Amino acid sequence: MKRSVILLFVIAFAINSKAQIASDENASYNRNKPEREEWLRDIGFGMFIHWSIDSQLGIVISHSMVGASEDYTNRFIKDLPGTFEPDEFDAYKIAVQAKLAGMKYIVFTAKHHSGFCMWNTKTTDFKITNTPYKKDILKEYVEGVRKAGLAVGLYYSPEDFKFLYDNNITVRRVGLDLSDKIMAKYHDFIRRQTNELFSRYGKIDVLFIDGKPVEPCKDEAWRLQPDLVITRGAVETPEQKIMGDIRDVLWESCITMGTQWQYKPTNDELKSGTKLIEMLIETRAKGGNLLLNIGLDPYGKIPDPESRNLTELAAWCFINQEAVQAVRPWIISHEDNIWFTASKDRKTVYAIITGIYDWTRGDRKDFILRSVKATENTKISVLGQNSLVVEYNPGINPECRFRQTEKGLEISVVRAQRIYNNSKWPNPVTVKIENVVPNL
Repeated sequence: MKRSVILLFVIAFAINSKAQIASDENASYNRNKPEREEWLRDIGFGMFIHWSIDSQLGIVISHSMVGASEDYTNRFIKDLPGTFEPDEFDAYKIAVQAKLAGMKYIVFTAKHHSGFCMWNTKTTDFKITNTPYKKDILKEYVEGVRKAGLAVGLYYSPEDFKFLYDNNITVRRVGLDLSDKIMAKYHDFIRRQTNELFSRYGKIDVLFIDGKPVEPCKDEAWRLQPDLVITRGAVETPEQKIMGDIRDVLWESCITMGTQWQYKPTNDELKSGTKLIEMLIETRAKGGNLLLNIGLDPYGKIPDPESRNLTELAAWCFINQEAVQAVRPWIISHEDNIWFTASKDRKTVYAIITGIYDWTRGDRKDFILRSVKATENTKISVLGQNSLVVEYNPGINPECRFRQTEKGLEISVVRAQRIYNNSKWPNPVTVKIENVVPNL
């Protein structure tokens, strides 16, 4: 009885309740269309790209300008564009790699806080077309992503250190006190840049606004493209963390592969592919989107360690994509090391088994799911495999089994598919359980 009350509370609070979410620091009003937010929730997994002229130094993007000497700031603005020539940038190839990794949208830094623009803007000379590269790289990005069949997203910072520099204002993010005249000029500057971004490149699907003042950008973007989904600036976008509980509304965690948003070739700690997969699973189990960041190198390519991680994600998502796309939370996010997602009607549950890093091919393992109850039409399977054959092991029967008990739904499965030659697979295995109900 006590467990039933607890589970009913979880359902009421986590799924059906539209409990208020703490506002993002940049969020004020939200004019996203509900059906467009649901579309973004369905696709669930995206690539974030942080990239600018200071990638040539392998340092934090833009923020080194705050507190910098006059000499440093002058050389940042005047010298770095002169050596930026990312002639190996291929947006289509990057988008294809993202697509293979299970990602359905990309968000690209059109302009970060430094004020350097990745398009041929008329608002400033601090832009990509005034570098040796000369071309409008944002146009190339949009065309390449569309060609790959992914949704197009932009990151835009209303904060602009070059604007402050040009107006003899000390570069800073906190404690900025602008006169009414300068603020009016600033708002007009933001609107003109936003107008260019949303009138020149066709349909843009997603906008991530990072910084203040956010309203001029939101107003202009929604005016020009009403179907646009604004994430940061309108919904909650936790940074470098995942929500602590289930939220059955649109939210998006943005997380780096290492410790830095932009390219960092030295002194970094990169997450493993397995860790990234587990973060994707946890985010989707709690109802959110994962926006996984990479930083391109100065020549426009994905660095090798990050590329390898994307390949590992590709293998897992190719097998298990059904468990993380167009899903919603189950009545609870997880039981011990087993995470749950569910179909929208919650008749199918995906039990994603994590934390078994040496599950050998051919081994059978048993689990009890306390929150899932079978019906007379229930059936189970392991995503990616037919559960009929274990290669070179005709004596092993890999069929999936289940039975309902007082303790819960007991499932018994064999990892049968050959993924690696050493017959071990460190990444999560997904059991699909159809035609079930919550165990209350």
